[in-house]
Amino acid sequence: MSRVIEPHELQNPNTVTVARWLLGKTLVRTRGGRRVAARITEVEAYHGESDLACHASRGRTRRTDVMYSAGGVWYVYLCYGIHEMLNLVTGPEHFPSAILIRGVEGLSGPGRLTKGLAVDRRFNAQPAHPTSGLHLEDDGFEVPKRAVRMGPRVGVDYAGPVWANKPWRFWFVP
Repeated sequence: MSRVIEPHELQNPNTVTVARWLLGKTLVRTRGGRRVAARITEVEAYHGESDLACHASRGRTRRTDVMYSAGGVWYVYLCYGIHEMLNLVTGPEHFPSAILIRGVEGLSGPGRLTKGLAVDRRFNAQPAHPTSGLHLEDDGFEVPKRAVRMGPRVGVDYAGPVWANKPWRFWFVP
């Protein structure tokens, strides 16, 4: 039996730990009485203003304001004017950190994921709760440690080698 992960459970100052923990949890999208649930298979962590790959590295802006919220809300933005990107804010209030959800079972790649689940910027700043139509659940599934892979984040070379090479992307093959 699955249980809903409440937004306050997602507030943690260690974004990388939360990112690894999210592997294997279930992302649930509901709309019009229809429920689609998929296991999270790939994530990336972005941690604070000092992380040059993080959108908040230039400080608080209109776009990044949501990242400064208490964890447990969605940060959804448009990338390259084409793809919506789904992130989960995790930090304590006033500390900008988030986790990009890059893939779920059956949908690999953050753009395909949001398109496949009909996630767009209407979810930005909404709680990760069933009332918003997008939430997380835990059915007790644990990804075996030996199955977890980690490596550098994708597409962040602009952040320089120190930040681009942080092994803050986690994935597994179901």
